[in-house]
Amino acid sequence: MGENVSMPDPATPQSQSPDPTAAQFYLNRELAALEFNFRVLSQAQDARIPLLERLRYLSIVANNLDEFFEVRVAVLKHHHSYGSAAPGPDGLSSAEILTRIRQRVLDLVSAQYATWHDDLGPALGAEDIHFLTHEQWSDRQRRWLRGYFENEVLPVLSPLGLDPVHPFPRILNKTLNIAVVLHGRDAFGHEGHMALVRAPRSLPRIIRLPDEVCGPGDHFVFLAELLQSFADLMFPGLDVAGSYQFRVTRNSELVVEEAEVDNLAHALSEELLGRGYARPVRLEIGNDCPQSIVSMLIANFELEETDVYRCDGPVNIIRAGSICNRLDRPALKFPRFTPRLPGGLDVESRMFDVLRQRDVLLHHPYESFGAVVDLLRQAAQDPEVLAIKQTLYRADSDTPLVDLLVEASRNGKDVTVVIELRARFNEEANIRLAMRLQEAGVQVVYGVVGYKTHAKMMLIVRREDGHLRRYVHLSTGNYHQANSRLYTDIGLMSANPEIGEDIHKVFQQLSGLGPRLQLKRLLHSPFTLYTSVVAKIERETANARAGKPARIVAKLNALNEAHVVEALYRASEAGVEIDLIVRGACTLRPGLPGLSERIRVRSIIGRFLEHSRVYWFANDGNAEVYCASADWMERNLLRRIEVAFPILDPVLAQRVYDETLANYLADNTHAWLLDANGRYARAAPGDALAHDAQQTLLDKLCP
Repeated sequence: MGENVSMPDPATPQSQSPDPTAAQFYLNRELAALEFNFRVLSQAQDARIPLLERLRYLSIVANNLDEFFEVRVAVLKHHHSYGSAAPGPDGLSSAEILTRIRQRVLDLVSAQYATWHDDLGPALGAEDIHFLTHEQWSDRQRRWLRGYFENEVLPVLSPLGLDPVHPFPRILNKTLNIAVVLHGRDAFGHEGHMALVRAPRSLPRIIRLPDEVCGPGDHFVFLAELLQSFADLMFPGLDVAGSYQFRVTRNSELVVEEAEVDNLAHALSEELLGRGYARPVRLEIGNDCPQSIVSMLIANFELEETDVYRCDGPVNIIRAGSICNRLDRPALKFPRFTPRLPGGLDVESRMFDVLRQRDVLLHHPYESFGAVVDLLRQAAQDPEVLAIKQTLYRADSDTPLVDLLVEASRNGKDVTVVIELRARFNEEANIRLAMRLQEAGVQVVYGVVGYKTHAKMMLIVRREDGHLRRYVHLSTGNYHQANSRLYTDIGLMSANPEIGEDIHKVFQQLSGLGPRLQLKRLLHSPFTLYTSVVAKIERETANARAGKPARIVAKLNALNEAHVVEALYRASEAGVEIDLIVRGACTLRPGLPGLSERIRVRSIIGRFLEHSRVYWFANDGNAEVYCASADWMERNLLRRIEVAFPILDPVLAQRVYDETLANYLADNTHAWLLDANGRYARAAPGDALAHDAQQTLLDKLCP
């Protein structure tokens, strides 16, 4: 599961310490991102996890793999085709990376379907949950399914026979399709040959059979199984010699030259129309499909044999996870919990009164996102509030925040919302959101040309005793209420004047294209965040060389910025103790003799998606802690609008350290430890007491 590396010779004199910029000391970012999915798949295989949640993890792997091909593989293939990409810090060419990706994806797909057949299938069956294949249908079930097919499916299908006047149709990204081989002559005397059936998006991909047909339990059939089994009903008078499901994945990376368009929203809308039919990058096909059909599909999609992935089961296995929300089986799901209100707040709290007295920390999902909603609701209805400014990167369609922004505008507040139209796979929803807000009189801006606005900020301006006071909410996560129950994130609500002034300046820059800012408290990408992170690492390095205690702890989603990795290597060489909690891709190799012996990297995969970013620096006994929207990635540090905000209250700072850092460093049940070769091994309690970081927080904050 890793990459081989030439280890430094332990006998090398210290004066000849390893070069921290050498390619051999960097893992490849795409391969590191792919490895994350093996850790997620292990959750689907873990008998300690409730069964339906294990099925959900299997679906998550399939979804992640889709996005991996739509974006990362698509970009790599583009660069490879045009020879436009120089090797990264790891020194690998795009051709080498694509070759390694294929092998690892083959391993992952094989493990995925083995988990489906050998592990989850029998376990679901033991709980009377069945995914039935056509070989398993009873006569009664077959009759019902045939009737369902004739009445609910067949009327909306448009089977297409392939011939000179019916060329190969356009196949939409990630849709289910069936290739059908036919024998015989049709009504016009034409010889049957080949046909395609595209499953309309209006049809459910999983069909539940009624209890009166199957008896007790829950019985499901994939739509693909119906389309294959009743293909003869679509082609009366012809013999069906074979039917084979397939699915094509296309490049979903939108390319809009912002500097060359007059209206970004309009340009993106036009680009989105073609996304579903962009260049193919992967073909998934059933294991039983003959090579002649595969070759025909490859030719039509202009792919290579190496782009084909055979599936030992449904090509759209991602759909299996949809039953998790449909089934009322609480014993097979994670126990429910109720997030508490943070920091002594209650439903009667007047948020402005509280924030004038103290900062409030929110640790989601253990503490309720409702506190943020309450703050905005009170602002929208308070006659003393003059202005509200907010960024929206991803927001769920039914979030009350949007309604409150509309209400605030109608109540006469000056409301400005920065919407990131280019938030990947949220572009269409964000365009609709922008239009709705504009219709309500909200001033909507789209940020800065060339830089995605990824910062999570809310600013409220209120008149108090003849003066203006600013209140802010900052977060490591999106203003997405559903995700606040699934992702771990840190939020801060504050009336600190310096932080408020900093946020005011950032919003001015976003809406008014202002000059480079001098901020007092915030670290701001693409200006000061990168240089500040490197400088703080170098400060720890200098402290270690001076014989002072020196330590760095960071919790991130990903780490791949080469100069940050280099700075961490030099810090380790100098004696700095470094602990990194990196959920996903990490290109740093820990534990290399003479280079990264003092660096430890772990990944936590649990019930909740780890999403908070926290940076902690010992600073010679005057510890600093920042929470951020930014990972230590090139795009976050150099090509996005990001903010990292300090936790200034010592009590809250200690709480952030204890809950998000020390707690996770103690995890020995859901932690994966990275070695120098890029391999992950699951931590085990051994003789120690088992410690589950997420469950510890549930017990502490949601008793």
